[in-house]
Amino acid sequence: MEIMDVFKEMIKPELLVLIPVLYFIGMAVKQTNKIKNEFIPVTLGIIGIVISAIWIFANVEVYSAKEILMGIFAAITQGVLTAGAAVYVNQLIKQSGYIKGESEKE
Repeated sequence: MEIMDVFKEMIKPELLVLIPVLYFIGMAVKQTNKIKNEFIPVTLGIIGIVISAIWIFANVEVYSAKEILMGIFAAITQGVLTAGAAVYVNQLIKQSGYIKGESEKE
């Protein structure tokens, strides 16, 4: 099974767009040099969770505590998965040498 098939199976199709969004946010954060490189994945995870929560709660009617908890769980898992996928894509690009000299900087 290809990695994209795994992403499509685990991440809600509507949230797949977060992968490139988080990738580009990560690139922008790296350029600012305000956050250390080792904290960028955590930052992307938090951003992914927040955006996922916004999407989930904007699209689901919540009537009980159980539904709220399910929404929170979905937001956390989807945010972490999309951030992990964005970091994975970043590493694939670096390892392939597509971005010249990027791996020597770290």
